[in-house]
Amino acid sequence: MSDFSIVSYLDQNAEYLIRVLLSAVLGFLIGLDREYKKKPAGVKTYMYVTVACTLLTIISVESVEKYGELNHLVRMDPLRLAAQIVSGLGFLGAGVILKDGLEIRGLTSAAMILFAGGVGIGIGAGFYGIIIFTMLIAWCLAKLGEKLERDYNLGNRRKRKRSIQKRETS
Repeated sequence: MSDFSIVSYLDQNAEYLIRVLLSAVLGFLIGLDREYKKKPAGVKTYMYVTVACTLLTIISVESVEKYGELNHLVRMDPLRLAAQIVSGLGFLGAGVILKDGLEIRGLTSAAMILFAGGVGIGIGAGFYGIIIFTMLIAWCLAKLGEKLERDYNLGNRRKRKRSIQKRETS
């Protein structure tokens, strides 16, 4: 009989499976918000970013534990791969920033790709509490910011409308 069974695999790796699943759900939620707003990067993009970052972080940390002791002269840094993830996220973020005349679009999407990557790295490293807290705080403040922007823009439109009406009556 084989030493490998799906049950023993699940028992040994349940923590990693939970990390990937949680990361996928959080990335999906980030992307859902962007999809709802009809932004260039949506559900799949953010889910892939968080899951990929989680997977790469798990591999990085586990590689150090697994291969770091093969030779006492070999030094491995688990954060080295995470640093490379951040560079890749910058590349992805740059791809969603667009210039339309004097207007620049996509900065929030680029920031959210970096954020999604941070979520994935954090979940991959096992920092559930701080990541979930960060998601909640970021979501609440983003919603507050949207409301303030809407109210501010509405106020500006009213002022412009009154100004135009005054010019037309003069």
